[in-house]
Amino acid sequence: MELYVDRKTKQIFAEPGPNRVKLGLFQQVDPLQTASLSDEPSDAKALADELARMQQNLALKQRELDARLDQIAKVSAPKQSSSSKKTWLDTMSIRGYVQVRNNMTLGGDRHIRHQADRSVGENTNFIIRRARLVFSGDVSDRLSYYFQPDFASSSGDTGNIAQLRDAYGDIHLTTDRVHRLRVGQSKIPFGFENLQSSQNRVALDRADAINSCCKDERDQGVFYYYTPQDKQEMFKYLTSNNLKGSGNYGLFALGVYNGTGANRSENNSSLHVVSRFTYPMKLDNGQIIEAGISAHTGTFKPNRSAIGGITPTARSKTDGFSDKRVGLHAVLYPQPFGLQAEWNWGRGPQLNDERTEIKESSLDGGYVQAMYKIDNLGGRFGTLIPFVKWQYFDGGQKFETNAPRNKVNDWELGFEWQPVPEIEFTAYYSALDRTNVQSSPYEKYNSDLLRMQLQYNF
Repeated sequence: MELYVDRKTKQIFAEPGPNRVKLGLFQQVDPLQTASLSDEPSDAKALADELARMQQNLALKQRELDARLDQIAKVSAPKQSSSSKKTWLDTMSIRGYVQVRNNMTLGGDRHIRHQADRSVGENTNFIIRRARLVFSGDVSDRLSYYFQPDFASSSGDTGNIAQLRDAYGDIHLTTDRVHRLRVGQSKIPFGFENLQSSQNRVALDRADAINSCCKDERDQGVFYYYTPQDKQEMFKYLTSNNLKGSGNYGLFALGVYNGTGANRSENNSSLHVVSRFTYPMKLDNGQIIEAGISAHTGTFKPNRSAIGGITPTARSKTDGFSDKRVGLHAVLYPQPFGLQAEWNWGRGPQLNDERTEIKESSLDGGYVQAMYKIDNLGGRFGTLIPFVKWQYFDGGQKFETNAPRNKVNDWELGFEWQPVPEIEFTAYYSALDRTNVQSSPYEKYNSDLLRMQLQYNF
């Protein structure tokens, strides 16, 4: 007798059919004969031997059946179609943050315009400072992408419009990501605080002395980054553990970029060149320190407009002014006490004191910041980071019309509080002593502010 088994239900059939697999030939046993044999004591041993052989045969057939079904399943399994393969969408990561800010003038001059924060001054209350989404991921082991729009930019009196911040691809020259090229619009590797995300920075604004080199910290260009694997892990550790790191911008960086700033049309034929070297290291006591040097050089052509009937002239022999800087930075990461300092020196375009001519002039400035990180505040109130910061700058503000001279001598004292990682509240007193570089006659002002910001991370 031929027997068949259904490979899905595993039911036994005596006839072939769909999804049925042949087990083999079997001989039918007469139950009466079996019964008669069992009635005879002399044949009991023979019957037991026969039953044992039958059990062995059944076990053997069961193993053969299982092996046969596994083989059929492998052969009949549908091949993965090209449409079901992983795509760049499968590796996409989406995150973002929103910052809501308020600045209250406590005393001093009230007719002020803060170069770094348009919410400072009269007739201003709450403002959405940033509303950003970040889309990033890997296309392959050779290409990664990063795209960040900001929905809180402004144009004239219109706020909360979308504007591109970052849009670049990382071409990994080696699969271990030690060597890579970054092509597109991205941050310029100059300094330390410029590279810190505002999502991670303690102070609300970057220091003018360093930030004045690069409008919105970004430009379009090509940058080479070298980061050994152990330093890749360290840079990641410093940001993911809320130690206010700058992120992975290489131990060594070298690049070329337009020099006119993010989202601005190029206005001359020259390119800027930038280079940076930084080195973080962990001490025997567990503390992490970092130190580095940055430099850039190029030609910059500032915008000009009439001031009180006088139009500043610029040299007509070139299409811009020499624009070059060198900067140093040093960081003691807050574990729990931290220090952060930068200084840069250079030359660039600057409006003269008579406001009649733009000339090439020297500049210098930087900042020093001390902080103390308190985790698990009161056992259940999150992380508190009190800090104090002093900044100084004397030089041309090249991205403002007419490149006016900016003199800054500010103090900030306050704290950042994170009750949970998703929420950050920053509040501090700020004593401003600086130049209004956004409108002539570019006068100095002194103001006392209470600055507050609530940030949501998601």
